Amino acid sequence: MKADGRNMTTRRGFLKDLAKLVPFAGLSLIGLKLGSLFAADEETGYLPEQHWYGMGIDVERCIGCGRCAEACKEENNVPRAPFFFRTWVERYIITVDGQVAVDSPNGGIDGFPPRGTLEKDILRTFYVPKLCNHCRRPPCVQVCPVGATFETRDGVVLVDESYCIGCRYCIQACPYGARYLHPEKRVADKCTFCYHRITKGLRPACVEVCPNSARIFGEVRNANTPLWRFTRTHELEVLKPHLRTEPKVYYNALDSEVH
Repeated sequence: MKADGRNMTTRRGFLKDLAKLVPFAGLSLIGLKLGSLFAADEETGYLPEQHWYGMGIDVERCIGCGRCAEACKEENNVPRAPFFFRTWVERYIITVDGQVAVDSPNGGIDGFPPRGTLEKDILRTFYVPKLCNHCRRPPCVQVCPVGATFETRDGVVLVDESYCIGCRYCIQACPYGARYLHPEKRVADKCTFCYHRITKGLRPACVEVCPNSARIFGEVRNANTPLWRFTRTHELEVLKPHLRTEPKVYYNALDSEVH
């Protein structure tokens, strides 16, 4: 994801010149083009246009251990404060009278406290991992006034920190609550599917550490990847389909109470 100094200078100058001619609303399209400048890896021969990434979440397999959230923080230097996450786990408690309680203490990293409800009153309990949905029609990209948020040619939504001005527009636009403002860098931050890993043939850190294979990573269009097989053998759903953002995070056994 890093560019050399010459490319960075060229891109910055390009943006400054273009900003004089294009209204802010149109600048979000710049990010789509700039993504190609640092989405390729010359050392490994990685070609982004040959991939289209997504992730599957099997709710039936998630045990709420929180290892995914912990691994994500460690791998991506996410602030250790309990308010910042690129991925987290939510616990849903459904009672027999139809009440729904949702909690996620420290993103699930430290486990979950006793349910506080009598066992006989609980209809079901389950865990749901959450993260950026890397939408095909991402509202965060549409609202970014400087093109800092963009979609790469392999379907990953990223943030270029060198352009981000910390306006928070993308944070407000994300319907999944998957972004935050980095407390030190003062730029938007979010899940990247561990882009620095997947472009080298590795799996995202959260997928790597999951003890129950509740997270499945791969390519949506490639029949040789675990995700493609997962999508063909399960009846999957996405979060908030009515928004038509076309998420690329697919859930199996997603309860109607999950939002």
